[in-house]
Amino acid sequence: MVQESRIRVLIAKPGLDGHERGAHVVAYGLRDEGFEVIYTGLRQTPEQIVSAAVQEDVDVVGLSILSGAHLSLTRKVMEGLKAKGANDILVTVGGIIPEEDREALERMGVGGVFTSGSKIKDIAAHIRTRLGEMCPHEEENRGLFTEGTQATAGTGHEGQ
Repeated sequence: MVQESRIRVLIAKPGLDGHERGAHVVAYGLRDEGFEVIYTGLRQTPEQIVSAAVQEDVDVVGLSILSGAHLSLTRKVMEGLKAKGANDILVTVGGIIPEEDREALERMGVGGVFTSGSKIKDIAAHIRTRLGEMCPHEEENRGLFTEGTQATAGTGHEGQ
């Protein structure tokens, strides 16, 4: 029997923000939902994130941004993915995102905005829907978490 392909998600923490608890929660939560998760770590540049996304051949990039620089950092990631011919990668943004910036992010091509308190099951369902995967992975396909490049997504409560 051929094993079902897993959705690959890169969780990234762009910019100088050093709070990563929420990103870890999302990374481990998506892993538990059956996704393969690659975490890029703190203080990644948009260029590093784009490079990791292309090298790892991911389906989704999840940006965790608490610094207030979400518009400029996301724009740079989106432009970098497009320049590399990888604009088919679903990009989501999480963290402290003011409601008035949601529309600007969506105009950039962001496929989902998740703020503090978002439920992991809702994030997973959104990703599956956006990627056209309507059925959950089988139990045997759950549980891979790779700490290769290092990245995260925030709840806004890191370091507190």
